[in-house]
Amino acid sequence: MQEDIENRTVSMAVSGSKFTGRMLKDAITKLLAHQKNPKVAKDVTPHGKQTVRQLAAQNQGMTSIEIKDKSMKDFERIARKYGVDFAVKKVKGDDPKFYVFFKAKDADALTAAFEEYTKKRVRDKSKSSVIKTLRSLQAMIAAKQIDPVKNKKQERSL
Repeated sequence: MQEDIENRTVSMAVSGSKFTGRMLKDAITKLLAHQKNPKVAKDVTPHGKQTVRQLAAQNQGMTSIEIKDKSMKDFERIARKYGVDFAVKKVKGDDPKFYVFFKAKDADALTAAFEEYTKKRVRDKSKSSVIKTLRSLQAMIAAKQIDPVKNKKQERSL
């Protein structure tokens, strides 16, 4: 009974600030198109980061890779850039690790994303810490003794 009422009910939402005849025509055509084929909106497959169930439901074969690094945000950013569909599963324990599941269809995009991710991780590890260099420079300045007489002469000569 409830389902019949929902199917017969027509709902249409249109912004009323600048309502024109063209807007009404477009809204009605979209409504009629949706009534002809309502499953189009439901059959859209998700892309990018998703759950393991959503990825498995696509029936395209999944591959998984174990990542022990804690910087998953960097990987997610790169995977979105390459349009890779993936799911992340965190395994709790003493040493937390992540399993990243991918669709096997995106093999080229997957390899490109992993190459860029590994390059980024290597580059980040090879960079020296700015804080360490600042502390070493502070230690050098503190160790250097400044002659107060030289400074007084310089101030007077101006």
